Amino acid sequence: MDYLFIRCREFAREELTRLQKRPESGQGMVEYALILVLIAVVVIVILSTVGKRINNVFSNISNGLSS
Repeated sequence: MDYLFIRCREFAREELTRLQKRPESGQGMVEYALILVLIAVVVIVILSTVGKRINNVFSNISNGLSS
């Protein structure tokens, strides 16, 4: 009975060691993709807001020049 307990403990230790050495490159790629999507959304929101303001500035300048 003690042999079975020791063997199970050794098996668990080997599995934990194997799982810790497993590469996690896929997880890193997903994190980078999420960051890039977040940055893209922020840039689109900023450009749409600033774009409207810049359009208003140029419209005011154009109206001022034509008057």
